[in-house]
Amino acid sequence: MVDPRMPSDPVEPPYAGQGRFGGWLLAELWDHLWPWSRAGFARSRSIQSAGLALAVAASTVWVLAALGQVAAGVLIGWWFGWSVFEVRVRMDAKPYVKEGPWWGRRYRRANLMDMVCYVSFKNLLIGASLFIALKSAGVLSLP
Repeated sequence: MVDPRMPSDPVEPPYAGQGRFGGWLLAELWDHLWPWSRAGFARSRSIQSAGLALAVAASTVWVLAALGQVAAGVLIGWWFGWSVFEVRVRMDAKPYVKEGPWWGRRYRRANLMDMVCYVSFKNLLIGASLFIALKSAGVLSLP
């Protein structure tokens, strides 16, 4: 009988075994914000290089938005485009998601829908936080 509490296809990220809470937390943060891995670069350099270029472009759009030079619709479009590409990058570089609560340390191999949901929710939270910060600072105008 299969235990429903156990991951279906367990995976252990390189940082998962770190014992110190601070080190684990920093590694976890890096894992969420940086979709690439060394192994991913080795497998598909062209996709990874294109991803880096797109990440620079998306970051530039956020900076331009902070300077008041980009409309909200353009910013949302860029963020959506980045999210679609990030799913592809993560499926090659970091094909795992958490199993169980967010504070847990169990991971499993992700299928495409797992990764779409993970990236969508993560980028929604990041994008909303940046959007609110820019709007609160008065540099982003909504029609």
